[in-house]
Amino acid sequence: MRLLSISSGKVMPLFGSHHPDYSTVASAINKQSISNLDSPIPIEISRLGVAGDEQADLSVHGGIEKAIYVYPIEHYAFWNELLSLETKKSINLPLGALGENFTIEGLLETEIFVGDQMHIGTLQFTVVKLREPCFKFNAKMKYKGAAKAMLQSGFSGWYLRVNQTGAIAAGDDITVLPGQRLTSIADQNQALFNRGNQKDLWD
Repeated sequence: MRLLSISSGKVMPLFGSHHPDYSTVASAINKQSISNLDSPIPIEISRLGVAGDEQADLSVHGGIEKAIYVYPIEHYAFWNELLSLETKKSINLPLGALGENFTIEGLLETEIFVGDQMHIGTLQFTVVKLREPCFKFNAKMKYKGAAKAMLQSGFSGWYLRVNQTGAIAAGDDITVLPGQRLTSIADQNQALFNRGNQKDLWD
């Protein structure tokens, strides 16, 4: 298991016809890779996440409990195929395209549990919860069914709390120290899917 990319983004207008009330919203979902295997630059990680990264709505992303959003590279093939079918052109998403801060390899939602500790390089993180998609994700992906597809697939990724600050870089190894292992991220996603009442999800 390893870290493939660290990405950050600034708050800016996000345009799209993916919400009945807004044609544009403020979002920092557009992330750019600032450390990757081609250029493994050390990046500072604070209690609030990646240095220089911003969040527009702290109720859904950011802060101590959602400082880092993690997404597995293994799901990129799913999104590339889905979006290629929708747009009728070949899509090859760059790392960070799902709005994640850390793109990782070798660890999935079925294998990671709330309360587990992730060690990346010399830093330590705690798994907090899944990422819940909303209309901003639809706008980012330029596809009205993107949030629904994330929920149905279970390919949600998850948020981390930062326990130990410092610098890490793409290529650093990841190890997991299990917690109580009562609820996996996949379990959380299934519960959310079963409720089926996510605000703005189907717009």
